[in-house]
Amino acid sequence: MRPIYRYLLIKLSFLLATYFVAVSLAFVLPRIAPGNPVQQIIAGLSQGSLSPELLDQYQRRLVEEFGLNKPLYAQYIDFLKSAFSGDLGTSISSFRYPVTELIARHLPWTLLLLVPATLVAWTVGNYLGARAAYRRGTLFEKTTVSTGIILSQIPYYWMAMVLIYVFSIKLGLFPSGSAYDPTLVPSLDWEFIKSYLHHYILPFLSIALVSTGGWIISMRVLAAMELGSTYVKFSEILNVHDEIIFRYVLRNSLLPQVTGIAIQLGTVMAGQIITEQLFNYQGMGILLARALGARDYPLIQGIFLILIGTLLLANFIVEFIYVLIDPRIRLGARE
Repeated sequence: MRPIYRYLLIKLSFLLATYFVAVSLAFVLPRIAPGNPVQQIIAGLSQGSLSPELLDQYQRRLVEEFGLNKPLYAQYIDFLKSAFSGDLGTSISSFRYPVTELIARHLPWTLLLLVPATLVAWTVGNYLGARAAYRRGTLFEKTTVSTGIILSQIPYYWMAMVLIYVFSIKLGLFPSGSAYDPTLVPSLDWEFIKSYLHHYILPFLSIALVSTGGWIISMRVLAAMELGSTYVKFSEILNVHDEIIFRYVLRNSLLPQVTGIAIQLGTVMAGQIITEQLFNYQGMGILLARALGARDYPLIQGIFLILIGTLLLANFIVEFIYVLIDPRIRLGARE
């Protein structure tokens, strides 16, 4: 087997093992907590005029229907069988709606926010970090690094609250919630796109600004180390144009940052889930909060299956790209 394939096979095996452990934890943890979704439904119905006998009968039927009367290991085996067959079950709290349909309705909104915000933050942060390192000792470096440190220490939800307060409540420039005007139906016409972009700016900024700060700091350190390389000093002696040296420094410092974006995706996703709740954005964050509040086991499991799978797939794609662009990895795998 060629070294590059062996390297990718090892990475793929590690990701599959991680996925199995993470999904197993997503199955077990909600069940460890006291109570279950059926008890919450019955507690809500008990406020009405139903007799205790009818409530008891209804509770037994729901428990049997969702398999909650089985031992935990039997529920786990049923869950794995269903997951591998593509059946994520039905939501208990959402009027028995298929979990796959609920996820398909919310996941695109999350991806539309996560992917552009991450890519823009990565691009802008790396450029500013490299430029700050190259212009060391100047006001630009001090301002950029100070801003990056402050931004990187701000939690996503705190940035979201500041943006809502300033641009929505005080200035009234942008709406404080929802992904689009609730009176519109999602479509590709200009009125809906305009409404979506208007609602999109604040959630996008709350994620992109915080992420940019982290990329500035890490890239500034990497570029500063690269500036001490022999080829940079030799180029300076030969009076090579500054912009040409900067381009080489930026390109050579980017390789570790490619790996960093895979690690950053998990952090950004966790921050985005809270951000979506603050903005009432119709993504997976809202769906997960609703599922956790109702102890909706099938919906919680389905959401974690998709989110963890998406993040690990993105990690694997980044690892593959990293192998392609850096021959040292292929050489290292061959040794």
